[in-house]
Amino acid sequence: MEHATGVQLHQIWPKLSGEQQIRCVVAFVEIVKQMAAIEFPAYGSLYFADSQIESALKQPYTPGYVIGPHCGTTYWDCNVGEARYYDSTKPNRGPWVGLAAYFFGLIDTGFSRLPPNGATLSERPSYHGSVEDHVRLLDLGRNVGSELVKLSKVQDAANPTLIHSDWNRRNIFVSGDDPTIITGIIDWQSSSIEPGFMYAYEVPDFAAPIRATSSEDNISPGGQRTRANSELCGQAFDACIKARVPKLCAARALDDDLVRFFLYCHRTWRDGAIVFRDGIFEVLKHWEQLGLATSCSYPLPTAEELRVHQKEMEAYETAQKLKQDLMSILNTSSDGWVPTDCWDETKEAHSNVFNVILQAVQSDHSMSEQELRLLWPFDIP
Repeated sequence: MEHATGVQLHQIWPKLSGEQQIRCVVAFVEIVKQMAAIEFPAYGSLYFADSQIESALKQPYTPGYVIGPHCGTTYWDCNVGEARYYDSTKPNRGPWVGLAAYFFGLIDTGFSRLPPNGATLSERPSYHGSVEDHVRLLDLGRNVGSELVKLSKVQDAANPTLIHSDWNRRNIFVSGDDPTIITGIIDWQSSSIEPGFMYAYEVPDFAAPIRATSSEDNISPGGQRTRANSELCGQAFDACIKARVPKLCAARALDDDLVRFFLYCHRTWRDGAIVFRDGIFEVLKHWEQLGLATSCSYPLPTAEELRVHQKEMEAYETAQKLKQDLMSILNTSSDGWVPTDCWDETKEAHSNVFNVILQAVQSDHSMSEQELRLLWPFDIP
């Protein structure tokens, strides 16, 4: 292992001109292109051939290397609050040969997140659903997904692809003399070989659009330039992916309903049943348009089921908007990560924001304190 040379991109990004920022985007896509061009025979993670894993879990690749179990946190009990239970399902971490096997690994992972009977559960929002709701949902999802993986357009967008799993400026190092030259990328530990469509929505933070604020009319000239440069970087990223990375271009062209189905099928206990249920409803509603060969044998939701679903979806979207606003205000990632040198001030700001919002919802009687706490995405101090 070598030390990354240069400086972290996030340290100098605000100082770069618009042209330099776009050249950084182009340089990053060139690295993505080189990685995406590598062919793999299976999904999982890359290991040295002499790695201490069971021989049955080694899929031959090339001299000196094999494909083995997926090393990402999705498949392991290593995140706070995301335990795994293997009472009703065995660990299924790969490697997987073929898209169907990979998909069943996702469903098995969804089941492994469900607490066993008799477990003490904390109160959750209404849209989360009971363990029984999740079991029924995952069973239905397994059956529906078994049909989806047969679609040629899904197969075409599912080429085994190895790309860095966290496209963040803090993970990219650039030359101190010429910041448009990338000298290194760190934090590869969770990077694995996935179907190309699992990267369909991935956009580096330096090419992502800046969220609108409630004070758009008062934005400063500097803020206007930042927003304009951000939009140009986003356009440059999209254009470069289309022109230079055919694997990801095909993946990004796949129907949103199909991509969302696979992205959320293993996350029901974390996100709530509502998200994957919505994905299944959309697939069932567009069954013929999606090109599925067999007729749909699964009943569409009733009017009452749709009414309840829509109400719960609105609550979920409210929670997601709250989370996005907090991420913007606190300058944190979706899992609440902040740099250590910003921890104290971010913690204080987080507490202040919660108290301000609590006072607001209590004043207009729009929500109780308990309801706000259930929707709050981060640990409340």
